[in-house]
Amino acid sequence: MANHMNAAKNGPKSKSLIGGAMIIAGTTVGAGMFSLPVVGAGMWFSYSMMMLVGIWFCMLMSGLLLLEANLHFEPGASFDTLTRDTLGQFWRIVNGLSIAFVLYILTYAYISGGGSIVNHSLQAVGIVLPQSIAGLVFAAVLALIVLTSTKAVDRITTIMLGGMVITFFLATGNLLIEIEPSRLFEPDGETRYLPYMLAALPFGLASFGYHGNVPSLVKYYGKDAKTIVKALVLGTSIALVIYACWLVVTMGNISRGMFSDIIAQGGNMGVLVGALSESISSENLSRVLTLFANLAVASSFLGVTLGLFDYLADLFGFDDTRIGRLKTAAVTFIPPTVLGILFPNGFLMAIGFAALAATIWAVIVPALLAYKTRQLYPDSQGFKVPGGNALIVIVVMFGAVTAICHLLAMADILPVYK
Repeated sequence: MANHMNAAKNGPKSKSLIGGAMIIAGTTVGAGMFSLPVVGAGMWFSYSMMMLVGIWFCMLMSGLLLLEANLHFEPGASFDTLTRDTLGQFWRIVNGLSIAFVLYILTYAYISGGGSIVNHSLQAVGIVLPQSIAGLVFAAVLALIVLTSTKAVDRITTIMLGGMVITFFLATGNLLIEIEPSRLFEPDGETRYLPYMLAALPFGLASFGYHGNVPSLVKYYGKDAKTIVKALVLGTSIALVIYACWLVVTMGNISRGMFSDIIAQGGNMGVLVGALSESISSENLSRVLTLFANLAVASSFLGVTLGLFDYLADLFGFDDTRIGRLKTAAVTFIPPTVLGILFPNGFLMAIGFAALAATIWAVIVPALLAYKTRQLYPDSQGFKVPGGNALIVIVVMFGAVTAICHLLAMADILPVYK
């Protein structure tokens, strides 16, 4: 017992802060970032950055509130266990359904985005496919990797993340040099900006989803709250810097008026990358940008579908035999792939719906967990997020307002830039 306690005490010191921060940054940054410039075109650069900083703060706070609740449990306790033991069966079911919905709708979003970027890539070599078929090819190839094993996904995702980092900095490094500052601060078109922020809020929220990894970090570091807090702050800050660079690159090279054309064509990944490629003088640079987009959507797809695959295997009790994995794969991939074939350009719409469900499990539930654990353990001397109940109210309000904004935008009550 003493040896075990010493190992737990010494374990976190041997595990680097950078490792945890990279897990958070890698989970946060993905294909969803391609929606940010498209939905931010109405409010443009300055308001987009203000929105992202505000969302980054609220999503970081909700992650810290989840951590506060998580530290009252043994390392290894899942999000499901936290919700069941703290908030009861009703919230456990609501939370479980919202997580499953987010994973399913993101799988569809990435099939749509993947089909779009695969199509854009193939057109460069003279091959033209219907978008729905391109999406089917994308889903089938990557589904085979998930079906093979978790280890295969882990290895391939690691390679893809390395490739993403290299291609992102190669592409954006050159594009940052070529930006026109006047485009960022003096955009063309109408002079109305701020009203478009409300409809864009859900997409910003969807770009900072990492909360499923908080229990994983507690398992990884033990109850070393200080290191986990640093990992969350550093990981989400890296994501914020990457998003800022991405907005500078896209809005500094594509005029606001051109975004109207991108939105008119569905606002999918391939359309955005195509418009950005047209502003690049170098053909090699254009290829690097396209490769980055392919890697981003493929790694996002693998990360999300592996989570969905494991969740459904556990839910339906499918074993890890070949037949069991085939059953799980069928339940995991067939519904979103059929949607991808029927509605090939639903990338933006799907990201918005994912955000709607994410307001529950990534924002409201973490705040409620922290509130409840403070009542259950009033004398606890452990980690507590500063700000008291006022911060919890702010986080819950942020989640509720974001969900309402998505519903109002869907009902055409909020202005959406077209």
